[in-house]
Amino acid sequence: MDELAIADRRSLRRKLSFWRFVVAGLLLLVALAIFAWSGAADDVGHNRQHVARVAITGLIQDDRELLERLQKIADNDSVKALVVTISSPGGTTYGGEVIYKAIRKVAAKKPVVSDVRTLAASAGYMIALGGDTIVAGESSITGSIGVIFQYPQVKELMDKLGVSLESIKSRPLKAEPSPFHPASDEAKAMIQSMIDDSYAWFVDLVADRRKLPRPDALLLADGRIFTGRQALKAKLVDKLGGEDEIRAFLTEKKVSKDLPIVDWEAPRKTLPFGLGALVGNWIKMLGYDAFPAMSGLEKIAGDKLFLDGLVSVWQVDGQ
Repeated sequence: MDELAIADRRSLRRKLSFWRFVVAGLLLLVALAIFAWSGAADDVGHNRQHVARVAITGLIQDDRELLERLQKIADNDSVKALVVTISSPGGTTYGGEVIYKAIRKVAAKKPVVSDVRTLAASAGYMIALGGDTIVAGESSITGSIGVIFQYPQVKELMDKLGVSLESIKSRPLKAEPSPFHPASDEAKAMIQSMIDDSYAWFVDLVADRRKLPRPDALLLADGRIFTGRQALKAKLVDKLGGEDEIRAFLTEKKVSKDLPIVDWEAPRKTLPFGLGALVGNWIKMLGYDAFPAMSGLEKIAGDKLFLDGLVSVWQVDGQ
């Protein structure tokens, strides 16, 4: 065999070795990404002693996954305390109720701090009541204690379009109130009774959790919102501040200040940092897209890394 053939063979071996390392590195990257995506990495972190932190943001609804997460925190002996950070304009009364009760179950076993961020109003404040103490920023917005029921009215628009809707009902209050005709006095009375009952429950909750006489709680429950400074004067929150004040409270409860705060997040549905799409493209470039094991990467990476847009809560002003 001549020297040129030997040199070509050595060059080919070097190239093959290089691409073997590349493929091995990519496979390791995929394995690590899937490990992180599966939540196994979180489970490892949750097994050491720590302070758990749960973020509740946006519109509050009946969130089964969040309730299950709070139950796991309550049952995990490695969790020595819980910090609930709240940034929410409110939501459904029932959604706030069940999350409040889940937080109280945690509080029965370990200290809980409610951390009011930019906004914790209405059902957001209801959730904050679940903590053993409430910490807010000086300019945080909270309060809005009350209940509202809204429904659209499109009868005038339908009249202009020449459209009508007829209905035959078993009883007059069935499917009331309706957007297709003005509510009767009986329907309004029914809804008002339901609102009054939910409102009374909310006021009683505020009075009980904030150790206020019910008449005082009732005065604060006129739907108004408060800054953190105003809420402190009204005894709706306990302290102004942030992490230092949270740590100070936990220290009083014999929770070491050296324990790390670990975020308990909802399970991820995509590989982190857009890694799935990146790895998938690399594999295609290398010609390995025919492997069945790689076919799921694009689906895993299908969600966007960043989501543009705003979430807004629409409220009718009644004018």
